[in-house]
Amino acid sequence: MKKYFFSTTFFILFATNLIGQNSDSLWVRENYYKVEKMLPMRDGIELFTAFYIPKDSTEKHPILLNRTPYSCSPYGEDKFNSRIYDTYWINYLKEGYIIAIQDVRGRWMSEGDYVDVRPFNPNKKGKDIDEASDTYDAIDWMINNLSNNNKRVGVFGISYPGFYSTMAALSGHPALKAVSPQAPVTDWFQGDDFHHNGAFFFNGCFWLL
Repeated sequence: MKKYFFSTTFFILFATNLIGQNSDSLWVRENYYKVEKMLPMRDGIELFTAFYIPKDSTEKHPILLNRTPYSCSPYGEDKFNSRIYDTYWINYLKEGYIIAIQDVRGRWMSEGDYVDVRPFNPNKKGKDIDEASDTYDAIDWMINNLSNNNKRVGVFGISYPGFYSTMAALSGHPALKAVSPQAPVTDWFQGDDFHHNGAFFFNGCFWLL
């Protein structure tokens, strides 16, 4: 009887969650459209960015940017990323935010060379780049080219995207109003997944083997 009760409860919860996801998916499709653009950086490299934009044009909308090395797929303006149906993402959408998801330099559909945890360069000149400058250039393009935006931008991310959020805070763009780096990657050698205070963390690197 207990086993039957557990199975029935699990099925009801699963079905309820699935219905909720389908409802959210339908709502997003009815209220948002997707646009894909290559955003030019100061050194001539272009970064692929997917935008989910409210169909409501009666007001100006703030922008939330998520920069990732893990791909902003699926690619194609008729294909929506499933993560935007997650609980906290869907709440942003229902508040009317423009969502921007960007493949970082050298990853997936973006041009350029990828550098793992690219260091911040405080003395950039001319066409020198780092993740902060890429964020600056992305924000500058968005506020000047996306229709119905209110020129207020936030950047957020968890883990590796949390690192890119930290770099965003160093960009200094005047339109950047909020940054939320959640559990960001910081130093692979001292305290992140690959080493613990310099000791190689074998289990953390090869747990899938």
